[in-house]
Amino acid sequence: MSTTVWLGVDTVSFPEGGGHLWAHLSWALGLVALGCRVVWLEPCDPDASEAEVAALVRGLVERLAPYGLADIAICPRSDGRAPRGEWEGCVPLEAAGEADLLLNLAYDGHSSLVPRFPRTAVVDLDPELLQAWIDDGLELPRYDTYFTTGETVAPGRSGTGLPWVSVPECVALDWWPVCAAPEDAAFTTVSSWNSDEWFRDGTTWRSSSKREGLQPLLDLPRLTAQPLELALRLWDDSDEDRLDLERRGWGVVHAYDVSSTPADYQRYIQGSRGGFGWAKPACATLQNAWISDRTLCYLASGKPAVIEHTGPSRILPDAEGLFRYQTVEEAARHLDTVAADYEHHCRLARALVEEHFDAKKVLATVLERAL
Repeated sequence: MSTTVWLGVDTVSFPEGGGHLWAHLSWALGLVALGCRVVWLEPCDPDASEAEVAALVRGLVERLAPYGLADIAICPRSDGRAPRGEWEGCVPLEAAGEADLLLNLAYDGHSSLVPRFPRTAVVDLDPELLQAWIDDGLELPRYDTYFTTGETVAPGRSGTGLPWVSVPECVALDWWPVCAAPEDAAFTTVSSWNSDEWFRDGTTWRSSSKREGLQPLLDLPRLTAQPLELALRLWDDSDEDRLDLERRGWGVVHAYDVSSTPADYQRYIQGSRGGFGWAKPACATLQNAWISDRTLCYLASGKPAVIEHTGPSRILPDAEGLFRYQTVEEAARHLDTVAADYEHHCRLARALVEEHFDAKKVLATVLERAL
């Protein structure tokens, strides 16, 4: 009999985020590749009307169908009035007790349902913020296993002493083949911009938005011959920022125009020359050697990536397929190094994810520890 895993996610709150959906799809597809039955567990507003929940379900069915994910369950977002749980085509919530594992990627998003499962695990996909939030009072439900995708838990950011187990981020390699890009393609990224995220650095509260993180790198296009393009989730009040970026030599497109669906997001990454990224300030401060699921998608596609250094790592190279920089000058040198021996670094990029970040390997470890 196959293992049944309910995968706790929260993608309906960001339907325009094709990359956000892929961050969860890789975990689901890795489980499927291991022979598991996966139930995709989404939260909804406990006061949502019958028509609203029915529309939510239809949207999920449409988005997940191309990936063979047909089992969907709906639960309340918080401890409020629960939806019925027996919507047409959905797995009833009463079946939670028959599952082998709840693997929750949504932190406390399914708190009312957690006690129904015989075994539970939470996965910290955002270690630069979640553990800081826990230390500042966020209460997670009690889980049997606590996984973090950072390699370390920073001193003073212990997550209130929870027994974190480090596990790599992952990418579903069967769904991300190597793809060639035009020679004049840009190094790109897909990112939020001015998000309202803050963290406590000692006694000081600091912004952890990607806008803040890019400030030391604003003049990078003037230091390299490689074209750079940012696909940013911009708001109406971001016009001045966009114009400033373009004046400095950045290409800028709206993320919704190129990555609002999983297929669009994949096409954008696979049509890029490589990946360029920077960390949220909280991640750079905590030095937990984290790497994003987005960067893994570039690497899996055979695209070298240049990203910000986020701490000493046991598995992340500094200049082989994946390049990690600490200054804007170093970032420029890395981009030009990639371009000078591009095919070699393309091969190293794919080899890196095959060795360390293959969803099948990562999820096999997760199941072994959680069950």
